[in-house]
Amino acid sequence: MQRYWRKRLPLGKGGSTAVTAILINGQKLVVANVGDSRAVICKNGVANQLSIDHEPSREKGRIESRGGFVSNIPGDVPRVDGQLAVARAFGNKSLKIHLSSEPDMSEQMIHDDIEFLILASDGIWKVMSNQEAVDCIKHIKDAHSAAKNLIEEALSRKSKDDISCVVVRFQR
Repeated sequence: MQRYWRKRLPLGKGGSTAVTAILINGQKLVVANVGDSRAVICKNGVANQLSIDHEPSREKGRIESRGGFVSNIPGDVPRVDGQLAVARAFGNKSLKIHLSSEPDMSEQMIHDDIEFLILASDGIWKVMSNQEAVDCIKHIKDAHSAAKNLIEEALSRKSKDDISCVVVRFQR
């Protein structure tokens, strides 16, 4: 019997951001996020952001207290140690000591005026405002089709970042 041994590969420098939501008893929506993945609800046709984008400039003090720095190169966004454009993430081996992976959490009661929820990565939000995303899909009743439409719209706007999207429709 021939055995194959796979060499263990070293961990890369990459990491991730995330946004998640849970609906409790069909009434209370709890959202948690790390990084720049975002949760947005549509309430009576108006976009409301439920999560916080963790920008390095907003958390500069915490990053510096951990021995890191926030760069502000003209023409670029603020970056942790000149590399990462978010102050919170998980899995970034080389920056882990300067980052936080603690999520921010928010709660939203779901009433009849809440139409849908968008959970998406920054590939959507870098090319669309919250309201543009809501307007792009508010006429689409099928949640899967709405998410697909948002992704296609981000691609048509030449998004260069990762694009992930989930849409959740609420019964009215």
